[in-house]
Amino acid sequence: MSHIDPGAVIAPSASIASGAVIGAGCRIGPFCSIGPEVVLEEGVELVSHVVLDGATRLGTGVKVLPFASIGTPPQDTKYKNEPTRCEVGARTLVREGVTIHRASVGAEGVTRVGAGCMIMAMAHVAHDCMLGDGVILANNVMLGGHVHVGDGAFIGGGAAVHQTVRIGRLAMVSGLAGVTNDIPPFGYVFGLPARLVGLNRIGLLRRGASREQLRTLRVASNLLFKDPGEFAAKMEQAATRFAGEALVEEIIAFIREPSRRRQLVRPGRMAAPELGGVDEENGEGP
Repeated sequence: MSHIDPGAVIAPSASIASGAVIGAGCRIGPFCSIGPEVVLEEGVELVSHVVLDGATRLGTGVKVLPFASIGTPPQDTKYKNEPTRCEVGARTLVREGVTIHRASVGAEGVTRVGAGCMIMAMAHVAHDCMLGDGVILANNVMLGGHVHVGDGAFIGGGAAVHQTVRIGRLAMVSGLAGVTNDIPPFGYVFGLPARLVGLNRIGLLRRGASREQLRTLRVASNLLFKDPGEFAAKMEQAATRFAGEALVEEIIAFIREPSRRRQLVRPGRMAAPELGGVDEENGEGP
């Protein structure tokens, strides 16, 4: 039996399977389909023709526009209908035709989109992706499986991000970029293949970074990603020189985390394997 709050407004043509949970103030428009394991928290709005499947939870105030599909099975040949999940955080806006797949096997068992995100029309979030809060995916963005995107990152229209790539907090990816390697926090990448060409200065300023912090970050970024030298040695130099500088320390911590991808750094230079490596073809320093 479904658990439908009496304050929910549901179009007669909507299909709600037994077992679904519909919270207070939800609005479910015409021809929406809601599976038996779906949970809608308070104030969710499904405009029309939305499909929700699997163990999917939409947070408070999420709005989903027509022809979006959330929680449908992953496009992964290993997946054999194992019990995995999909979560969308509060106040996130999901536009027309978006696809967000539930997780596959072999990871944490959940695909997660954070709070306050905007996923624009026709974007795809594959299985096991993890998006932080305030992430924006522009139209037709394609995220492969297991992509991690930090808080406040922006990915431009038509960009394609290879599976298992990590994109740091407040990074910016230009439209039509092809991203095959990790992008450090605050980085700005451009092109196909994507190249690290600078810092997301506007994003940093909008989030309260001072001019002095930006100057320090520029010097540190040049040292790490542009200046000549062996990358592991430059990492240690930056860690010592900029100790106590929170933004620089965040970049260094990101690079030191285990990863299946290399870092976007100046072409032709290699980092130590334990630092995730450096792509020899992609990326220039800021």
